[in-house]
Amino acid sequence: MSQKIQFISTVLSGPRLLILDEPFSGLDPVNLEGLREALLQLRRSGTTVIFSTHDMHTAETLCDQICMIYKGRKVLDGSLESIQNTYGADTVRMRFRDQFDLQSASVEGMGAVRHLGRFWEARCADEPWRLLPRLARLGQLEHFEVIHPSLQDIFVRIARPEQELTSLKGSGDA
Repeated sequence: MSQKIQFISTVLSGPRLLILDEPFSGLDPVNLEGLREALLQLRRSGTTVIFSTHDMHTAETLCDQICMIYKGRKVLDGSLESIQNTYGADTVRMRFRDQFDLQSASVEGMGAVRHLGRFWEARCADEPWRLLPRLARLGQLEHFEVIHPSLQDIFVRIARPEQELTSLKGSGDA
């Protein structure tokens, strides 16, 4: 409740610049949606909104420009599209009809793998489309999509580059 009161008292004067620190932290889904809509309305009315967040999905969906700081240094700066284009479309999202552990499968050219519930995502050490026939041999492939890495994936690559490099090198030798 105090977050809402602070926000309302802050925006009542119609500021041209609004700086918020983790504005969505601790909010339930209904209040989070209300705050998101309020920020978008402020932006449409000409207010510049700057906020810090650890929620990369929020940054992807709300921000025109992103500046990422890691260990006190700026490591990314630009639009989501320009940042993702820098990292290329080197990730595949897939779904198989049958359930099995893709992380234990050995697929040439496939790097780090993670399970996202209904889908799997894997980083490619090879051209993504070359993985398609290799993956189809594992089981009935229902979905295959080449995607740009999410902002969260990009941050993890920056924060843990040695681990990413090792997992990519290790998988290509199989």
